[in-house]
Amino acid sequence: MHATPPMREHELDELLSAPTPGVVDALSRVQGDIVILGGGGKVGPTMARMARRALDEARSSSRVISVSRWSDKEAERRLNEHGVETVSADLGDPDAWATLPDAGAVMYLLGHKFGATANPSITWWINAVVPGFCAARYRGVPTVAYSTGNVYPLRPLALGGATERDELGPVGMYAQSCAAREQAFAQGAERFGTPTTIYRLNYACELRYGVVADIAQTIAAGDPVDVTMPAVNIVWQRDSNAWSWQALDLADSPAAILNGTGPETLSTRHIAEQLALLGGWDLTITGDEAPTALLSNAEKCHSLYGYPSVSAATIIEWVAQWVRSGGRMLGKPTKFQKRDGGF
Repeated sequence: MHATPPMREHELDELLSAPTPGVVDALSRVQGDIVILGGGGKVGPTMARMARRALDEARSSSRVISVSRWSDKEAERRLNEHGVETVSADLGDPDAWATLPDAGAVMYLLGHKFGATANPSITWWINAVVPGFCAARYRGVPTVAYSTGNVYPLRPLALGGATERDELGPVGMYAQSCAAREQAFAQGAERFGTPTTIYRLNYACELRYGVVADIAQTIAAGDPVDVTMPAVNIVWQRDSNAWSWQALDLADSPAAILNGTGPETLSTRHIAEQLALLGGWDLTITGDEAPTALLSNAEKCHSLYGYPSVSAATIIEWVAQWVRSGGRMLGKPTKFQKRDGGF
């Protein structure tokens, strides 16, 4: 566990991108370059830096190439400074795929969530159609495809989280399109023999975004915290990054499935109470806890890679300090409170 909280962004990014020995080992076996698709979002930059650092530690000559539209030029510049190569492309354009670099391994991060209800056609195109472009372009290349715990139904709290063996029950258009994304990659794995892992994540947290940051900002602004979604799973993003890279070793045909999250089922009310206490803020609660929640069981992941290196209690403490000190936020809320799947 890291006892000292990162107080500056460069310290936070260094911490989030630090590779584990397991990542170094997994990436040392990659034959060829690593291509990250949709690498300009919340997770992509630290994932790319982790891969670059792991390959350097393994003395590998493989390149790390991150593909995005790069609307955030500063994020692209920082990646270039850390040895990550970048390619600008609109992955929603089928003609863009032929010009992408060849790869020895692929990390697929592309997705469309917010505005899904208001603009369903782009949601279905990005989440359900574009994965087919990837499966065709990178046929046979070991691939980890990011998915979400939203593909599971809401579950009674007494049952705990859904495992990889449980049936899907996506609620709402976004979740349904994510289930379609999974099926596109599953078909690619079968049709082309592409070793594939589908990684179902909820929810990655760091200090600038995530469920805990959402609740902290709500409290700090003096707004009430809605506890209708009674509980959540969270995981420190660095741990999720590391598990994702190691999941290349699980890649198979038919596709392997892996849930990624922390071991606790955390009460939304408890998170809010702890944040208010640590931040010195007044707390107002609204809503009544529902009997069900969106929860995942990552027992398989923990058995393979161990428990998270940063606990949920530490994440809560660090986020409280970050928000209280005026640290920069990414402005990308998770909207974890939504129970109807309407994002």
